[in-house]
Amino acid sequence: MTTGTLTTPDGTRIALRDHHPAVEPTPTTRFLLLHGLAGHQGEWDTLAAQLSADGHRVVTYDARGHGASTRTPATTTREAHVQDAIALIRRLDLAPVTLLGQSLGGHTAMLLAASHPHLVKSLILIEAGPAGPAPELPAQIATWLDGWPTPFKSLEEAESFLGHEAWTRTLEQRADGWHPTWDRTTIIDTIAELATTAYWDEWSRITCPTLLIQGEQGTMRPDEPSTMLAHRPDTVTVRIPGAAHDVHLDQPTRLHEAIAAFLLD
Repeated sequence: MTTGTLTTPDGTRIALRDHHPAVEPTPTTRFLLLHGLAGHQGEWDTLAAQLSADGHRVVTYDARGHGASTRTPATTTREAHVQDAIALIRRLDLAPVTLLGQSLGGHTAMLLAASHPHLVKSLILIEAGPAGPAPELPAQIATWLDGWPTPFKSLEEAESFLGHEAWTRTLEQRADGWHPTWDRTTIIDTIAELATTAYWDEWSRITCPTLLIQGEQGTMRPDEPSTMLAHRPDTVTVRIPGAAHDVHLDQPTRLHEAIAAFLLD
């Protein structure tokens, strides 16, 4: 694995990792993995290792405003996130790429597949779709962020509250305990457009093979998957038992199996 950075035209620094295939000199598939809101690329470590072992090239990155990327970028629009992913695809020669995104990262991947089909081989969405608008979303995210009992006294306390060890890896230790590294305003601004906009037109324009993965206890709107299928009946759908919204952390092995089966079709 190699690490690096990409600086976008607006000065945003994007931290990335390039996980080279473990068995084949020429990767069978090139993946770009996109994490969700308030997350980071380290959430993909288990899946990235599994896919690399299968002979694939896997690139992960911290979205703007997240992880080791610029904490307070100049803009947090949906288009800015799409352009960051496009810049990575072009810089690292990933096209045609398989986009795999969870939650907000899946939404970014969906918009990219709709607007730049020539760059995309296939699309895998985890707990992500085009539904909207969601006017209550910014307030819900603010309440969630404000509910973190920070500073955490220990990483064990943080893991207990956040639910997964992976969520603790970007916490920063200070004299009084462990603090999140995200900027509250940036995180809330990142989902502002989802509060006012639905993206069904973009979803309907996608032409590449697509896999939609849900957690059995996921948080997608109840009618969203069926409506997605009504617009694009060829979409493959998989529901992962024992998983909530963070399917990649709850059930990484079952997720890997679903992805491997999709690639064989």
